[in-house]
Amino acid sequence: MAAPSPGPREVLAPSPEAVRRAPTSSSSCRGLLWRLRDKQSRLGLFEISPGHELHGMMCMMQAGLWAATQVSMDHPPTGPPSQEDFSEVLTQVHEGFELGTLAGPAFARLRRCLGLAEEDYQAALGPGGPYLQFLSTSKSKAIFFLSHDQRFFLKTQRRREVRALLAHLPRYVQHLQRHPHSLLARLLGVHSLRVAGGKKTYFIIMHSVFYPAGRISERYDIKGCEVSRWVEPAPEGSPVILVLKDLNFQGKTIDLGPQRTWFLRQMELDTAFLRELNVLDYSLLMAFQRLHEDERGPGSSLIFRMARSVQGTQSPEEPGAQNRRLLPDAPNALHILDGPEQRYFLGLVDLATVYGLRKRLEHLWKTLRYPGRTFSTVSPARYARRLCQWVDAHTE
Repeated sequence: MAAPSPGPREVLAPSPEAVRRAPTSSSSCRGLLWRLRDKQSRLGLFEISPGHELHGMMCMMQAGLWAATQVSMDHPPTGPPSQEDFSEVLTQVHEGFELGTLAGPAFARLRRCLGLAEEDYQAALGPGGPYLQFLSTSKSKAIFFLSHDQRFFLKTQRRREVRALLAHLPRYVQHLQRHPHSLLARLLGVHSLRVAGGKKTYFIIMHSVFYPAGRISERYDIKGCEVSRWVEPAPEGSPVILVLKDLNFQGKTIDLGPQRTWFLRQMELDTAFLRELNVLDYSLLMAFQRLHEDERGPGSSLIFRMARSVQGTQSPEEPGAQNRRLLPDAPNALHILDGPEQRYFLGLVDLATVYGLRKRLEHLWKTLRYPGRTFSTVSPARYARRLCQWVDAHTE
């Protein structure tokens, strides 16, 4: 059957109830086990059940995403990638709402190259289990969700941020091809949701940096500056784990052992790429998980993956130029580094803020408002350099 044609399209979506007739996938099994866990183990995540203020929105997102993924399963992109893959807009009409899929073929190719089965993706994001909401320390008005298995992260975005992401998407894919072990968060989809008679709400889907989260003890969002970079920690004994910030990390270091050299180099490569895109205000997410005794030591849980993590046009660079590394034999290996005592979850997120007129004026205002202090709104070159300096100073 032919692949979907490029350009804006509007179709009547199939009913997501068909998911109940679909074969059981590994994600469905994971979701069932997850729902059986004690709620205290969710560490401050809240199930969006009936009566929750976001329950209606969640149900529409789940039904829409199930149908959108079904399109990429029924009509997988074939042949070499094309410019049309990045420009296609598919609008599916459901009862009471519409869900748009932006650059669907490009993201379907990316998910396939990352080894993510569409059946698992559909089962995790569809109606098979409720999403989770978590307490965010972000100052934005974005809404944050996790899939029921915590594998996928969903976040609402402003229209201008979506435009920037889509404009940069071809170069983002090329960067992942050149550097398969990049620290950049893996963006998996961009969508819009319009309730009947309302405005569009845009949201993105990406692989969660903090997955699997079961044994994580501390989480941080680092920007390399000080203004508005403190979060009041949760009371001792509270099941809630907040994402802390730069000032909460004072006096601490990351002990990466021999992997430090790789990490510093990859930070240079990724931040240089973001600087070329004129992007700033991104964050280095970090989380800690103490290793068990049998997980410590060289070679205990490492495998060398020579196969590219993102497939595509053969890169002329040697593995050294691509900055490959030993990956842990664990889920989400691209965002995991094992030190001598701790496992670290590391990833660069929030890649959609461009240094345009709005941010330049904000920089001038903050220069007057916070003399002598460091803040996030600076030029992309300075932002990249400062974050790399922070990493260099806080790793060993």
